[in-house]
Amino acid sequence: MTLFSISPRGASPVFEGGRPIRAAGAGPAGGRANRIELRPGSRHIIWLMKHGLNIRTEGALDFLSLGALVHRLDPGVIPFRKATECKIHVSGGEFNVAANLADCFRLKTGVASAMVDYPIGDLIAERVRAMGVRPFYKRFKHDGVNGPNMATVYSDRGQGVRAPVVFYNRCNEAAGRLQPGDFDWRAIFGAGVRWFHSGGIFAALSPTTAEVIIEAMQAAKAAGAIVSFDLNYRAKLWNISGGHERAVAVLDRIVKHVDVLVGNEEDLQLGLGIPGPEAAAKSKLDPSAFFSMIGRVVEKHPQIKAVATTLREVHSTNRHSWGAVAWVEGKTHVSPTCELDVYDRVGGGDGYAAGFFYGLLTGASPEEAVRLGWAHGALLTTFPGDTTMATLEQTQAFAQGGSARIQR
Repeated sequence: MTLFSISPRGASPVFEGGRPIRAAGAGPAGGRANRIELRPGSRHIIWLMKHGLNIRTEGALDFLSLGALVHRLDPGVIPFRKATECKIHVSGGEFNVAANLADCFRLKTGVASAMVDYPIGDLIAERVRAMGVRPFYKRFKHDGVNGPNMATVYSDRGQGVRAPVVFYNRCNEAAGRLQPGDFDWRAIFGAGVRWFHSGGIFAALSPTTAEVIIEAMQAAKAAGAIVSFDLNYRAKLWNISGGHERAVAVLDRIVKHVDVLVGNEEDLQLGLGIPGPEAAAKSKLDPSAFFSMIGRVVEKHPQIKAVATTLREVHSTNRHSWGAVAWVEGKTHVSPTCELDVYDRVGGGDGYAAGFFYGLLTGASPEEAVRLGWAHGALLTTFPGDTTMATLEQTQAFAQGGSARIQR
């Protein structure tokens, strides 16, 4: 690990009086963090150089996501055709990661999104605040009849041999109206942002949303932020947004700006047009097929420093075998496997991404980062809703081999 400071005169290692400036603060799993103390009034920006990623150690925000905010209606184990009541969960693949990092991992996070001034928008905005996420909204007024709207996701929980059923109403969605110029990225990133994140669901919403992602990524890179992207390939969305060929072309333009990529084998094949593995995996928990594709990914996008995903073998709706993997700077890392008693499976992948990103942001080794993500994703499936209710201490304990013994 090397620390550099960026000053008006250029980059140089951080030393003072012939000795390195000392790190301070608590890091992951009780270790030492990579925050650096500078003299008062210093104009230096400190960068943590590890895993091939040059990560700022300080900023107004540790993490900023860009994507659509949605509300999910959840009737529990009752299918919608027989439902009489629903719970409401606030969600969005990009937002979920920011919310998890704020609520569980205690980082300073934000979300850039569309917001509609009507009661559903008020409900969503309240939940964003409750998770500790700072909002950057492009606001829209509702006409009282047709919108624009905050999208609705309908998802029952399934049970046993009956799988969950998910469908959407994204008609006249406000987030799909977002276009370049709607956010003042210079001001947002100028305040200091360490990590920027977006995803393929938002990219698929309209012809303009992908352009907003690219605009934001260019601003993020210019400001020195790490850029991550979750491919999250959704055929239903791309089928009404130009089809598979447009998806590959759009995602290729986006991924050219990405340092850390999240996606499984299917995402890599469908989203990036990468040929599938030559040999089929022995099981859903076998990482060999995923790792065999990384060479093609990096050949196409050589700037990528890390690729990560979860591994899940579904035995029934409520019983899963769970693992996670990452490729970081040419080395592969695999989590342990655990058996999950699933309460609500939605959001587990975003839970993994949050823990993995947290590890990298706080200077953990790739192995530690994978285990933190794996542990947090596993815990998240034990709660209702799409975002975390786990604590950092619970996550660290499970990552280090903790069990479900009662805590007294």
